[in-house]
Amino acid sequence: MHLNPYGQYAVLLAASLANDWPATREELVARTREHGMTMPFPPAPGDLEATRAVLDRWLAVVDAEGADERARLLNAQMAAVTAYPRLTDHHGEGWHLHYRDPDQPLYAVLAAVISVGTALHLTTRGMGRLGRCAAGPAVGDGCVNVVVDVSRNGRQRYCSVRCANRSAVRRHRALT
Repeated sequence: MHLNPYGQYAVLLAASLANDWPATREELVARTREHGMTMPFPPAPGDLEATRAVLDRWLAVVDAEGADERARLLNAQMAAVTAYPRLTDHHGEGWHLHYRDPDQPLYAVLAAVISVGTALHLTTRGMGRLGRCAAGPAVGDGCVNVVVDVSRNGRQRYCSVRCANRSAVRRHRALT
């Protein structure tokens, strides 16, 4: 039974946007489609810039020190969107929940979906399952990508195999 349609895809969408920001609104909408969002987004002035602000607030959650601070920031973001769950059957896809008002602009939909999805991801998988790549500036590799840990064992620390390999080589060379 799948009870959490917002968790994984929403937080992976947010990480995708954080790690590779789209240059245009069209690219932003295409990315939402790649991550499973099917609803139409009525164009609104400043969608791309407003979505960037949503993402920047979300990155504060990613970079928060500890679970309490992460929860405080995420609770504030969910309170700001003031969306309540709604049953919907748009496009005849079957009844499911939406955590957004209908006909909102793209940035408002993403603010609701990403904040609720992140909260669901962290509460079902663990509050530590979101962060920056372990091959970050502190170890000299400089990667600042967001990592959403969706692994079975909860040990995903790198954004890519490339970063994991680069760090392993660095550690190996430090020992020899």
